[in-house]
Amino acid sequence: MCGIAGLLQLNGQLPSEHIVRDMMAIIHHRGPDDGKLWIGDRVGLGFRRLSIIDVAEGAQPLSNEDDSIWLIFNGEIYNYMELREDLIARGHQFKTHTDTEVIVHLYEEYGEDCVHHLRGMFGIAIWDRNKQQLFIARDHFGIKPVYYYRNEDVFAFGSEIKSILTVPGVPRKLNMNSFYNYLTFQYVPDPDTMYEGIHKLPPAHSITIPFQGEPKLRKYWDPMFDPVDRPLTQVLDEIRHVMKDSVEHHLHSEVQRGCFLSSGIDSTITSTMMRSMEPIKTFSVGFEGPNNETIIARDTARQIDTEHFERMITQEMYFDAVPRAIWHLDEPVADPSAIALYEVARLAKEHVTVVLSGEGADELFGGYRIYREPHSLRYLDWMPDGMKGSVNAMLRKMLNFYGKNYLMRGTTPLEQRFLGNANIFTDDAKPELMRVTAEQIASFTKPFDKAGEYYARTKHLDPVSRMQYIDMNLWMPGDILMKADKLTMAHSLELRVPFLDRKVFDVARTIPMKYRIAEGTTKYALRQAMNGIVPDSILNRPKLGFPVPMRDWLRTDRAGIMWEQISASGIDPIVNLSQIEEMFRRHKAGQGDYSRKIWTLYVFALWHNTYIKNSNIAFSPNHS
Repeated sequence: MCGIAGLLQLNGQLPSEHIVRDMMAIIHHRGPDDGKLWIGDRVGLGFRRLSIIDVAEGAQPLSNEDDSIWLIFNGEIYNYMELREDLIARGHQFKTHTDTEVIVHLYEEYGEDCVHHLRGMFGIAIWDRNKQQLFIARDHFGIKPVYYYRNEDVFAFGSEIKSILTVPGVPRKLNMNSFYNYLTFQYVPDPDTMYEGIHKLPPAHSITIPFQGEPKLRKYWDPMFDPVDRPLTQVLDEIRHVMKDSVEHHLHSEVQRGCFLSSGIDSTITSTMMRSMEPIKTFSVGFEGPNNETIIARDTARQIDTEHFERMITQEMYFDAVPRAIWHLDEPVADPSAIALYEVARLAKEHVTVVLSGEGADELFGGYRIYREPHSLRYLDWMPDGMKGSVNAMLRKMLNFYGKNYLMRGTTPLEQRFLGNANIFTDDAKPELMRVTAEQIASFTKPFDKAGEYYARTKHLDPVSRMQYIDMNLWMPGDILMKADKLTMAHSLELRVPFLDRKVFDVARTIPMKYRIAEGTTKYALRQAMNGIVPDSILNRPKLGFPVPMRDWLRTDRAGIMWEQISASGIDPIVNLSQIEEMFRRHKAGQGDYSRKIWTLYVFALWHNTYIKNSNIAFSPNHS
């Protein structure tokens, strides 16, 4: 696990070593063990290393035998030993035992199609000296991030936006369309970022940048669901086999390993399977109150026999960590659980260098409660679409009454009601909140426009599969995996996610909907497959997901501190502060729960203060 950064000088000049070193220095936390660069032709490649595999010989940038191909790579390839044997049989010669060199020879053998052979997480950059082109690829699920910026003189890229911001001439300007969508999603959906001109490479995409000519963006894989009806017993056997195989592959390293452990089934599955293969350390954090996850996690750790470590997060600890977490995230992600993840990663790093976690299980196996909604709305399925539209229009004009929300959702097409796991501000609320004209808003790409392209591809699927596909393409890379990568690498900790494995997905994508959501529970097939493997006390426990007591905290003196920080952040030309102040007042008076809305605006304000208003702070590598 490492960090990559680099430049392609489109103006034909040799890249400045000083600039590449600045790009590397700002992401020192991603790779504190080593840092090297290579400059040649019109390219500069920089690499920060966290030593995991082939500690002695795994330095990068790495080349092939004749130095015609140079590579930097962030991630882990879990099938690299099998690939290495095949490549040797094809005549390739190796000088190391790294997964990095496997990618070099795969590129020699298959060119840009090398990505189809990789099982793992990766952000890859390859300079092909013969073709005079740069090839960059991101893994299938978007576990590892890749960002890029291009103007007429330079193409800059890196694992983190802050590397790109060190390059002279790269502007730090707010993308208002991104902010508009952030207010709904609580993150900025791919391929946009909160910065004008800086883009994310979406999951399962590659981009080829020739020295002369236009970049070519290519999607090389699609996480499409394709349910296949078969006996439940067969499905359960497939899940057990593929999960065991995935965890085994994710254990390969030359450093100490552990596992995050919460109160839920996903991390318990990962921990239990890992523990069946080796002694492990597990880590959890919690908040005081009735939903303290550490109590449950501690009992689970006792049952599966791990060496367990836990930490309680106080309000003071939580808010002390917020500025550092926002610096590491590069752009605002308003998920309150992000700070809990930051703290559990800090705890784990005191003991291990690699951790496994349960991210991805909900998206693959149908774990979110909202996925049960199509079943609950089935009583309105008898209505023709035209009738639903008429009833919905009538309901909008009526005063609130018991059951109105159910009828509204049941008469609204899925494509117009589901955007994923967060829907903070509706589009109707934004004109009053944002300082933008009607003409600007009319020009924006809207949240449902973002989702629309994914709905268009899934008209043949059942509603639950369509919802999962939306989350696979929006929520998972934009929120779940964004914070997972940035907030573990903040502590130089490698996070591995065995649920997000191509072979696991090959099983999950074919599970019939009746086995994903059944008997009033989510992830039914996954839970049944783990019967007798994970402790019974966890098997059907509902998801908590780091329950942060933000609603209660915002009724304490903390609210005043947050309001002062928002007021001083410089966002008043962007947001109507009186609207935010009114949310604080109403929340404190008990006139509604505005905690998620306030938190979304608070995170944006702190990000703006760090990266836009006080730009020098963004260039301090001491914010770790």
